[in-house]
Amino acid sequence: MSETRQITKAAGVVGAATLLSRILGFLRDVIVAWFFGAGLAADAFFVAFRIPNLLRRLFAEGSLTISFIPVFTEYLYNRGREEAFKLARSAWWLLAILLVIVSVLGVLLSPFIVRIIAPGFYSVPDKFELTVLLTRVMFPYIFFIALVALAMGILNALGHFAAPAFAPVLLNIAMIGSILLVSPHLTKPTLGLAIGVIVGGALQLALQIVCMVRKGFRVFVRGPLYHVAVKRIALLMTPAVFGAAVYQVNIFVGTLLASLLPEGSVSYLYYADRLVQFPLGVFAIALATAVLPTLSKQAAAKDIEGLRSSFSYALRLVFFVTIPAMVGLIVLREPIVQLLFQRGAFDFDATHLTAEALLYYSVGLWAFSGVRVVVATFYALQDTKTPVKIAVISLLVNIVLSVVLMVPMRHGGLALATSVASGVNLVLLILALRKRLGRIGARGILQSVFKSMASAVVMGVVIAFGVLWVTPKYNENPWCLLIWVFGSIGLGALLYGGCACLFRCREVGDVVDIVRTSVRKRRT
Repeated sequence: MSETRQITKAAGVVGAATLLSRILGFLRDVIVAWFFGAGLAADAFFVAFRIPNLLRRLFAEGSLTISFIPVFTEYLYNRGREEAFKLARSAWWLLAILLVIVSVLGVLLSPFIVRIIAPGFYSVPDKFELTVLLTRVMFPYIFFIALVALAMGILNALGHFAAPAFAPVLLNIAMIGSILLVSPHLTKPTLGLAIGVIVGGALQLALQIVCMVRKGFRVFVRGPLYHVAVKRIALLMTPAVFGAAVYQVNIFVGTLLASLLPEGSVSYLYYADRLVQFPLGVFAIALATAVLPTLSKQAAAKDIEGLRSSFSYALRLVFFVTIPAMVGLIVLREPIVQLLFQRGAFDFDATHLTAEALLYYSVGLWAFSGVRVVVATFYALQDTKTPVKIAVISLLVNIVLSVVLMVPMRHGGLALATSVASGVNLVLLILALRKRLGRIGARGILQSVFKSMASAVVMGVVIAFGVLWVTPKYNENPWCLLIWVFGSIGLGALLYGGCACLFRCREVGDVVDIVRTSVRKRRT
């Protein structure tokens, strides 16, 4: 099987599992919005949940996985399976010890942490105290999810992608169950939701351990606690904390500043970010996850030409999928938010303000997606210094623009600042990679982007007319709105696919292969 076929197959598997996870995630958010709306309780939970979640994406998936895979893959292909497993066991136990310490400190220092993350909450005692309580309950989640991230690196390098991608499904099920079964019986209902997060983390870790055992990896085997290659992983991981997770740091800055804005701003940004995360997770993150082991293997074998080819293929494919998703979210932003969230405590004003945030997040979807692939390429080359230098520039752009735009545009300005900063990050990363590798197939990438944009514009114009003429007539009836939104998405996909075929986009066949793999995976 060619490398591109392997990437396509793996992306299909990850995409299928991620799609199920995102659907359940939306169901979870719908239930959260229904029960808690966008007020004090929701703001407190989202800030408290974002703290361990931010640590997960910075120190686990955002850096640990992509720092571990290249080194583990090098040992796997050059020194053998047993030596690679010794490295993995050493990393596992050292990480577990560190995570216990971090979890205890996080619980003890929760008031201080919340005051830094959301300083605006301190002036509202009830909101501050609830946020601290929820943070203490959920902070140990980082213990479970960081080990899940390490397990993901082990399994992905061994060619297994399904279990790590399926893990978030268990978290969503646990959270939904906690809202329906636990929260109604508590004086502070959001506490039940926090308990669901911890249960979900434990279930995710249990699934990974079972799959690793089936792959021949045993955690409980005697061996040296420290492996020499752990130092290399740590050296790669230190700058990777900033370079690989710049998007999450930008979101953190937005949360901090949003806490200073009118009540509900944190929730508007959260719900909008969740919608952007759908195409980002199903396609961009799935593809970046699938391509990293291949890039790492090519880098270990010194196959630079193959690495260039895999990079170009992944970047073209991710743009081909996320550009129409970006246009679709922009055009259908208000009907989608209304369909998914407008019920119970989530009223029309919340819909409009969430849609505003979604607009400004959506314009950066192409950059959020592209960064994933480019950063994966740098880490396959075991170069984390370049991304961190560029990340610092991007973070400074985000902070400056956030402070400037939050006054006239409020939460919309924070979302736009995040998008612009990610765009700057992507452009600088590509320029640096071109300097490192020489030619990277830039002409083919630009031709593909131009064709994708032209196809997406045609799709967007047609759907926009429907939004203007149809939505106002049927938006009061939820069933009509449901049919209209999904009909528009289906029509948009057909229009985009038709135009892409007309323009002879070669990525059409690759997307069809991914869809076929996803369908087969769901059937099995």
